[in-house]
Amino acid sequence: MRELAETARQWVAEGRVAFLARPVTEQGFGPRDPAGAVLVDARGECVGALYRGVFDAELAAEAAAMGPGRNVRVCEVSVGAGEAVEARLTCGGQAEILLQSLASVPAQWWELLEQGAGVALVTRLGEAADEAASEVVRAVDAPGNDAERRAGELLATRRPGRDALYGGSGLVLVEAYPSAPHVVIGGGGELAGIIARQAALLEWGVETVESAADAEKALTDHRDAACLVLLSHEPDFDVPTLRTALALGIPYVGALGSRRTTARRREGLLAAGVSEARLRAVHGPIGLDLGARTPAETALAICAEILGVLGGRVAGGLRDSDGPLRG
Repeated sequence: MRELAETARQWVAEGRVAFLARPVTEQGFGPRDPAGAVLVDARGECVGALYRGVFDAELAAEAAAMGPGRNVRVCEVSVGAGEAVEARLTCGGQAEILLQSLASVPAQWWELLEQGAGVALVTRLGEAADEAASEVVRAVDAPGNDAERRAGELLATRRPGRDALYGGSGLVLVEAYPSAPHVVIGGGGELAGIIARQAALLEWGVETVESAADAEKALTDHRDAACLVLLSHEPDFDVPTLRTALALGIPYVGALGSRRTTARRREGLLAAGVSEARLRAVHGPIGLDLGARTPAETALAICAEILGVLGGRVAGGLRDSDGPLRG
């Protein structure tokens, strides 16, 4: 969705009759982009990616058929196994696609997406499903209703997501696009470089720092999206950096090291006034228990744990086992 912002703003400025298409419900298709969306105009031009383009022609025809005065249309699409193979989809599926006039999408939505801000769009469809009204919800907004509350929950996962809510007044589509996680790596070396490459592959931001002061600045600057991966074993670096991350409420705080190093950090944090309850937020030893041995495998285990924690998923971590750290 973020990559569509510039085109959407340009089309609106041109006064072009165009629509934003994205799924309301979907079944099948296999793994898919939770942020998939397409811009389509009345002439059939499509920009964006949704199900590898298998429905682009159908959506263009639906857009061209939209009558005057209608700003929304929900259409059903489906693809069989054979067509899915040709489109290089994992499997067939079916979906309800919401086509909404660009003119009815708030300009602020596109502006905030371009800025990389964490933001959600709440779109309410009337019972007749021929009109839609959208509003922007920021991560910092206090929820006033169920849709805004759900938007906040989705934004908190740090991963794009959609949800359809049904009530007496009709359908409400909630679409959340959080700021991408920003991984602050405390300490350098080979592992730091591999973690940085893995984070980039996931389209996360990444920053390597070499001192407690630089770590504090990076964590504070990216407070809403920061994750800490602490590699340093220096007490004047690791203890104050962990304390800062915990005080800021950073959602993922991980620290590499042996169980002896983990115990030493724990004692240092307790001496610095960190409570037992807050210490439980530290993932140390760091990473999922994947039996990692090489730096590349360790980086994968760390990034996998970050992904699980941000998504609210429970997976086996090294801190929860008593076995050896190296498989």
